Amino acid sequence: MSKIHAAITGVGGFVPDDILSNADLEKLVDTNDEWITTRTGIKERRILRTPGKATSDMAVEVVKQLLEKTNTRPEEVEMLICATVTGDMVFPDTANTILDKVGAKNAFGYDINAACSGFLYALTTGAKFIESGMYKKVIVIGADKMSSIIDYQDRATCIIFGDGAGGVMLEPTEESVGFIDAVLKADGAGREFLHMKAGGSLKPPTQETVAQREHYVYQEGKSVFKAAVMGMVNTTQEVLKRNDMTVDEVHWMVPHQANLRIINSVGEMLGIPPERVMLNIYKYGNTTAGTIPLCLWEYESQLKKGDNLILTAFGGGFTWGSILIKWAYDGRK
Repeated sequence: MSKIHAAITGVGGFVPDDILSNADLEKLVDTNDEWITTRTGIKERRILRTPGKATSDMAVEVVKQLLEKTNTRPEEVEMLICATVTGDMVFPDTANTILDKVGAKNAFGYDINAACSGFLYALTTGAKFIESGMYKKVIVIGADKMSSIIDYQDRATCIIFGDGAGGVMLEPTEESVGFIDAVLKADGAGREFLHMKAGGSLKPPTQETVAQREHYVYQEGKSVFKAAVMGMVNTTQEVLKRNDMTVDEVHWMVPHQANLRIINSVGEMLGIPPERVMLNIYKYGNTTAGTIPLCLWEYESQLKKGDNLILTAFGGGFTWGSILIKWAYDGRK
C-alpha cells in the first residue's frame, strides 16, 4: 500500500484594510521612518480596527478562500487547527468559533499557542492527522490580532507587529509531494525574554496590572535576535541533513517575518540567495502565527509542483523549528 502524504492543496490569506505606517507611528512614539526601516525592514503594518471584530473574523475570510479554491463544502471539513496567541477569548477556543462562523458543522478544532512558531506546530499536527488516514480535509490557520496586545507607548514593540491571517488546506495524496519532515524545538527558559506579564493564572488581571501596562507584549530584543537566528539556521540544517538534501535543492525559504535583519542573517548563514527567500515584512510587519501562511498566499503564483520549501520560525517561549515541504500543485493555475 502506498504511503499517504499530507499535501497543501490551497492557500489563503487576509489582512485588514487599515494601514499603520511608519509616519503614523512617528505621531505616537519617539521614532522615525529611517530608525524603524533600518532596524526592522518594516514600512507599514495592517490593523484590524473594526469594532467587534477579532482574530476569528480574519481567519473566517481565509477559510472562505480555501473552501473556494479546493472546491470544498463547509460540511466536508473534518478538522481545523488555529495557531494564535490572540484568541477571541481565553475560552472557548478560536478554532471552534471559526468553524461555527463558516458553517463547518461536521468538524472539530482547537487552538495551538506557540507564538510565532505556532503555524509550524499546527501544520505538523494537521499533517499527522492526514498521514494517519484519520481525516481527509484538515484546515490549518495562523492568525493574530497583535494590535490587541501591543503597547502603543512602547516604541520597541509597537513598530514591529501587525494583524493578519493565513492558512492552508491539507488533503491526502499518494504522490511524492506534501509534508516531508519537521524539526521542532522548545526551551521554556526563554520565556523571560519574550512574554506577556499578566493575564494568565500566574498573574490574573487586576486594576494594578492594567495600570502598570502588563497586558502587552514584552520583548528583550537582543537576546531574542541571537537565539532566533541560530535556532532557525540549526533546525533548517538538521531537517535537510535528515533528508539527504543540500541548500541548493531548496527552491524557497519561507521564514517567519519577525525582522528583516534576522531573515537576512539566516539566509546568509545557510547560503540561500535573497531571490529564493519569501518576504512581505515591509508591508505587513510581524503578524506572529500569520506570517508564514501569508507568505505562501502572496507567492502562490510563483510556486511550481515539486518545489522544495523550507518553512522556518522562532517565537516566544522559546519555540522554533523548520519544516520541509514539497509543493503539490502549480500556483499559476
